[in-house]
Amino acid sequence: MISEWFQRVGSSIPRGFSRYFILELLKKTPHTGKEIIDYAVEQSNGIWKPSPGLIYPLLGRLLDEGLIDETKDGRYQLTQKGKDTADDVDKVNDIVKKQLEVLFRLGNVGRFVAIDLLEKMSALGSILSSNFTNMTDDETQKYKKFLEEELKKINEKKSKPKGKEIKIE
Repeated sequence: MISEWFQRVGSSIPRGFSRYFILELLKKTPHTGKEIIDYAVEQSNGIWKPSPGLIYPLLGRLLDEGLIDETKDGRYQLTQKGKDTADDVDKVNDIVKKQLEVLFRLGNVGRFVAIDLLEKMSALGSILSSNFTNMTDDETQKYKKFLEEELKKINEKKSKPKGKEIKIE
């Protein structure tokens, strides 16, 4: 699934991915900026080589947002707010993953829908990510409430199947 998507978009990384990559990495252990860059290169087998011009300003924004702090030895670690944010991302990721698995089981039609969904989510994520730092607390709460309501609708639909079950082999 993901390999097909990477083939389609080449080596470009979706806007906003770096932010969540860093938060996910820092959940495990504190890292320096250079260690973050080296880990990204290693994990992507050299396909993604984030520059210091990307990573360090991003770390600065995460510091300003209170999601990370810097230790005395120059490493960055998650704050409680950062941990909560990373946990929220994990929950959304789990929901999306389950839904994509169902779509991919439906063959080519499901793949088409899944790829379209990924593109839309990427665009939405980019918009939210680029505006998130400029949002007021009230706007942030409105976004959160909206997303929680949409999530609730999805969960309700999953628990109330309509019609007959169709098996595709």
